[in-house]
Amino acid sequence: MRNTFINKITEMAQNNKKIMVVTADLGYSVLEGFRDLYPSRYFNVGISEQAMASIAGGMALEGNIVITYSIGNFSTLRCIEQIRNDICYHNANVKIVSVGGGFSYGQLGMSHHATEDIAMMRTIPGMKVLVPSDPEEAAAAAEYVINTDGPCYIRLAKNREPKLYDKTDYKLDKMYRLTSGNGKAALISCGPVLKNVILAAEILESENIIADIYSSPCVSPLDTASLKEIIDSYDFVFTVEEHNVTGGLGGAVAEVISGCPDRKAVLHRLGLQNCFASIVGDHDYLCEQYGISAGKIADAVRGIIK
Repeated sequence: MRNTFINKITEMAQNNKKIMVVTADLGYSVLEGFRDLYPSRYFNVGISEQAMASIAGGMALEGNIVITYSIGNFSTLRCIEQIRNDICYHNANVKIVSVGGGFSYGQLGMSHHATEDIAMMRTIPGMKVLVPSDPEEAAAAAEYVINTDGPCYIRLAKNREPKLYDKTDYKLDKMYRLTSGNGKAALISCGPVLKNVILAAEILESENIIADIYSSPCVSPLDTASLKEIIDSYDFVFTVEEHNVTGGLGGAVAEVISGCPDRKAVLHRLGLQNCFASIVGDHDYLCEQYGISAGKIADAVRGIIK
């Protein structure tokens, strides 16, 4: 997914000389293509993420489109003050790229987990938040942010994620329905955990429990029009995310639902339940431990709607 995104940025930079990349001593085996083609538009500031954000803000205020690139929590939580003050306050045209969102770096422990980043970024005024689920959504995110003025946050995974669904009449900033059933439940997800949601729906379907699947790659601004249709059409809505349920996709959906007193649906949020991932393990192991593996998602849905 990260390679697809960077390759798309590199392709677009051929015809858009305003595109620049700033990294904090990361991106080896990923950013070299951009660096070699456009050396005057590539900057490695070393292990200094706060400087990276401030430098990017200044470059953007000179008329450039600047991409910052680092590991999930380093490009966000480590430099949140600079993002707020130097980028968003000035509506600077900076695109903050986090690679390895969620549990991608699971074996390195909670210091390398990015499980609060969506919440932090979407609370800053003016920040758009994109969480693509597969390479095609990642490529669409690259086009979207380059053609959208102002700060954007793009959360990417790094483990050669597969294409998850066919996209027709697809728009990145809209929720996209993957299935065409008439079930009691809707499963709304963002990011590569969508793969687990698809598998969970297959498990449930084998038990004659139909759950429709929606991809929501744009968490902020959320596609409220589609969401309001969903909460009027289903008895239950489940959000599934590789993130704390506080402030992430589940929080964003809850905020909309709270303003719809006549809604039909009841909301359930699957993800980290306001906790740190204190266990060390690979990505799939951590998804199992924190309730977002395919089996655990199916168990949660089954236990509520059956």
